[in-house]
Order: sequence, then structure tokens, then C-alpha cells
Amino acid sequence: MATEAAQAPATSPYERIGGIAVLRQITERFYDLMDQDPAYGALRAMHAPDLAPMRESLPNFLAGWAGGPRQWFDANPGKCMMSMHKPFAITRETAGQWADAMRRAIADVAPTDGEIAGALSDVLAQMATGMARD
Repeated sequence: MATEAAQAPATSPYERIGGIAVLRQITERFYDLMDQDPAYGALRAMHAPDLAPMRESLPNFLAGWAGGPRQWFDANPGKCMMSMHKPFAITRETAGQWADAMRRAIADVAPTDGEIAGALSDVLAQMATGMARD
């Protein structure tokens, strides 16, 4: 006899984090930190003056990447974060600033599922570190 837990459908990281609403909150907090905290000055200097396009794009990327709606991937066929960031001179310093700002943003939003929030923070930090070219 199957248990109730075995019958329940698997929950994606997207659902566990809280869906697009929470990913938008995290993204807004992330870009607010990057825009306002001098600790992220080198990272901010790498971005365009208007962060609105990034504020719109990042939560959609994160949604598809975490198992939710794939509209970012549908709109950007064949693209990945690594290739899209290749033209930028990402250093360990700026990658560290990105990872720190994202970690803070996730902690500040405090998604209900702390386990998936911590995992998201860790894997995004690894991705950012992997983009450094110095």
C-alpha cells in the first residue's frame, strides 16, 4: 500500500520558493541592494544605468531555471547565463559582490521554505563564482 507522501506529486524548487511572486521580491531586493549599497559599487558599475530590463528578466530566468514557467528560455532560445555574461569582465570581486547581494536579498525576503531558500542562495553563489575570469 502506497503512502500518501509517495502519491503526492513532486514539488519543484519554483513551487517551494513561492513562485514568481517571491522570485520578483528577491530580484527587486537584489537590484535595490546593488543600486543603493556602496559595497556593491564595482558590480553596479558593470550594469546599465537603467536596471528595469534586468528587474524584469531575472525573475523569469530564475522561474524557468527552478522548474517553473519557461518564458525566459522560450524568448532566448539557445542562450544560457554563462554565454550571455561572457562579454563582461567579471572578476572574483564582482562575482562575490553578486553572490553576496543575492544571498542578502534571499535572506531579506525570507521565503517560507528555508531549506530551498538556502539551496538557491548556495547554487546561485556557485554560478556567480563560476563566471569569474581572473
